[in-house]
Amino acid sequence: MSGFLSLNKPALMTSHDCVARIRRLLRIKRVGHAGTLDPAATGVLPVAVGKATRLLQYLPQTKAYRATIRLGVTTTTDDLEGEILTREPVSVERLPEAAIAALREFVGKISQVPPAYSAIQVQGQRLYDLARRGEAVEVPVREVEVYEIKFLDWRDGDFPELDLAIACGPGTYIRAIARDLGQRLGTGGTLAHLTRTESSGFTLDQSITFEELETQLQSGSFNLISPVTGLIHLPQITLENAIAHRWCQGQKITEFLSNLSPTENSPFRVHSEDGEFLGIAVISDSETPQLIPKMVFAEMA
Repeated sequence: MSGFLSLNKPALMTSHDCVARIRRLLRIKRVGHAGTLDPAATGVLPVAVGKATRLLQYLPQTKAYRATIRLGVTTTTDDLEGEILTREPVSVERLPEAAIAALREFVGKISQVPPAYSAIQVQGQRLYDLARRGEAVEVPVREVEVYEIKFLDWRDGDFPELDLAIACGPGTYIRAIARDLGQRLGTGGTLAHLTRTESSGFTLDQSITFEELETQLQSGSFNLISPVTGLIHLPQITLENAIAHRWCQGQKITEFLSNLSPTENSPFRVHSEDGEFLGIAVISDSETPQLIPKMVFAEMA
């Protein structure tokens, strides 16, 4: 059993708990996930099973979210799971327009201070462990990239809420965007709800819940997603079967590579002439390029 499963993660479960439950349901130990989701968040959690766990590092890094930001409230965790620090009714003229204008500052490569309660390590310790012990620590600023923010809707009131669609690169904290938007508007802000709609090449519409997974397992209709599905973004190299056999044995291949201009250490999908996915390779950046196995997935007879 080897491939991917796109889980629609429920709220109030950690990503680690989800992996543990899938291990039990599939009765297989070799299970891993890409892109940790906070316990309160829902949505796409890519899960690799069997040998596909070795492919997690090659999945695309882009992510997309549907977020609700509540203004007028700040918390210790930058979401509603934390202790409330401030709570003041909001009085801002032309609030939607002001928020839309402020959101433009969050698109592109930006400097972001991650939430104090996060999994980032400082001096070998997780920030959330330090925060729970009450230890003051300077959270390091990181550069992240936000590709797009779309304003979807809003609800008025003493504590208005904004619905946003956000596409971003790895390491971006939506909780930090909620906090920082509140600071820009002078109202304070926190994340009220978060659903990940896309992660590592998998989307919400191809994700299944635990209930659906259990039903499919009971009916015998469950199938893992092909490993290639998460690797479509990688360029493909097709090898003749005789050459592919040598490559699968760990040999470096030089045939048919002279016309390629690879980026050093850039991964390729390797397929046989029959279309079988064989694994991941890089091409050496040398006078005589070599196709070097990085991860052999299939064994050719």
